Amino acid sequence: MALEAYPFLLTLEKRIGFTDEDKNLLNSEADWGLKVAPDMAEYFYAYLGRDEEMNKILYDGEGRIHRLRETFILWFHEMFTGMDNWGSEYADRRWKIGLVHVRLGIAPQHVVPAMATVVHEVGKRLQNDGKSEALKDSLGRICMIDLTFIEQAYIEVSSAAVLQETGWTEGLFKRLIATGAKFL
Repeated sequence: MALEAYPFLLTLEKRIGFTDEDKNLLNSEADWGLKVAPDMAEYFYAYLGRDEEMNKILYDGEGRIHRLRETFILWFHEMFTGMDNWGSEYADRRWKIGLVHVRLGIAPQHVVPAMATVVHEVGKRLQNDGKSEALKDSLGRICMIDLTFIEQAYIEVSSAAVLQETGWTEGLFKRLIATGAKFL
């Protein structure tokens, strides 16, 4: 069940409707994205810091929150630049970000609301700065792609662990999940 990051990115681009026009628009606003990234990091970590569980993760170890803020700023700006025009380097980085979330123990229940906070706050900033609705839409689409990478990391890691521990085949595992879901 190993994820191939770039084909996954291409699939998500089609599903979400992330187009070359989106990429060009984001890229044309990369300087603005870098300018507002520190503010978005503040909103993001203020939101997460209000939760006791997340606060422990954020402040575990000297300097962690500072490093996380720097990483957030880089991540945010990369959504505008695409690093390599949203190619394999971008996909690999997004996959690694997802794996780090899993390794740090950041539960999925924290990820989606935190991303919603970013989307909401950047939407307000876009409006205040007189940016277009098209830019808001493009940024929303790439945020959802990045969020999907994080969510998929949980699935891949959990599935791989179960398969390794049980010796089950991937087909059996998927059938068991589908069967179990009928009972909920």
